[in-house]
Amino acid sequence: MRNTQSTTTNSITIADLLSDDVALGKMVRTNGWIKSVRTSKAGFSFIHLNDGSCLTNLQIVVEKDLPNYTTEICELTTGCSIQVEGMVVESQGKNQDIEVKATEIKVVGWVKDPETYPISKKQHSLEYLRSMAHLRIRTNTFGAVSRIRHVMSKAIHDYFDQNGFFWVNTPIITTSDCEGAGELFRVSTLDKTTRLEHPEFFGTEAFLTVSGQLNLEAYSLSLTKVYTFGPTFRAENSNTSRHLAEFWMVEPEIAFANLSDNANLAEEFLKYISKRLLERCQEDLIFLNQNEDISQIQQLEELVQKPFQILEYTEAIEALQSSKQSFEFPVQWGVDLKSEHERYLCESYIGGPVIIINYPKDIKAFYMRLNDDNKTVAAMDVLLPGVGEIIGGSQREERLSVLDQRMSDEGLKKDLWWYRDLRKYGTTPHAGFGLGLERFLLYVTGMDNIRDSIPFPRTRNTAGF
Repeated sequence: MRNTQSTTTNSITIADLLSDDVALGKMVRTNGWIKSVRTSKAGFSFIHLNDGSCLTNLQIVVEKDLPNYTTEICELTTGCSIQVEGMVVESQGKNQDIEVKATEIKVVGWVKDPETYPISKKQHSLEYLRSMAHLRIRTNTFGAVSRIRHVMSKAIHDYFDQNGFFWVNTPIITTSDCEGAGELFRVSTLDKTTRLEHPEFFGTEAFLTVSGQLNLEAYSLSLTKVYTFGPTFRAENSNTSRHLAEFWMVEPEIAFANLSDNANLAEEFLKYISKRLLERCQEDLIFLNQNEDISQIQQLEELVQKPFQILEYTEAIEALQSSKQSFEFPVQWGVDLKSEHERYLCESYIGGPVIIINYPKDIKAFYMRLNDDNKTVAAMDVLLPGVGEIIGGSQREERLSVLDQRMSDEGLKKDLWWYRDLRKYGTTPHAGFGLGLERFLLYVTGMDNIRDSIPFPRTRNTAGF
């Protein structure tokens, strides 16, 4: 008969064990992967065990009187998975309060060839680890990033739930290009025999979504406050450290709201998430900050404490032109701001988070509300020190006649007939924005490359995993 007992039955995570104030003297069972193992000439071994629940390893003390000490324990190497039962005792070592004196160790999974184990060394370059995305999570760095990503994602859902928003699952397959940049992945079927594409499956060309915004607007004009949180895709021909072909977007949409309401929402939202990270991720943030010049914790604390400054696009251009800074890209009214411009504005000109509003209409999307000057739209970008733009959003154009003109200019009126209906039947001012989860994660963790902020990065000329 097959043994169906789970190895985790009645087990305690290492995080829970280390945080248990009355753990001393308890018999416990825990599981994990070996980070390191050291055998003493005196006839006992020290195993550092980690199960991913926290950064800190649990030290296991193994004496030679265990039945499988010479046959298995002495053969254990980094990466092996084990189940440990034993007594929690006071540790005699440094930087640890408790350890477990093992009474039984079961080897769950061996590393078949320790010499070829891809992450056996203590230090690997991040570039090398990207080629080992299936194993890099076992390193301290990617364990920390993953736990922070989890807390961030949970905080996003909690914020919206606590503030009366409804989560809407917008389509991943779509026929519209929300951003208008044409950087889309086409979706088609393949004939099993000829391997030729059959794009007629949906009756027209279909693509992977670049944004759920347009669909989300439909729900906001019934449920008032909604958001979507899921994967989006860009077929951008870029191999920079700032771009992914697949990434996660958070997009709230609020009805009966203007640009000012949108800016307030963005500020409150970012502060809420940052505060949660400071409460829950201190250990991981401190670890990631070891080799950084700027404290990630201090950066988050300043984000929580400092009010965001509002700056008109025109004022921003004037500030850039009057600065003594030498920019790679020339600055003039009507151009889109580059990362170097954005960072100067929030790091040098303001010295904190900035929200740029009212951009020229010619550089923004058709759905953004046209201002009374007929030259600008009610758009906004939230800029943070160190990264530049972190959020992009706008008040949407709710007036049918104005929307029709802008859609006609873009040749979109026929395909987006349903979008026009939202303005024909009970229109209302509404606004929203998008936050790229991975870009905010870069800001929080201090990682340099966006490929290190997502479990399995998808970029040009790379697939794998």
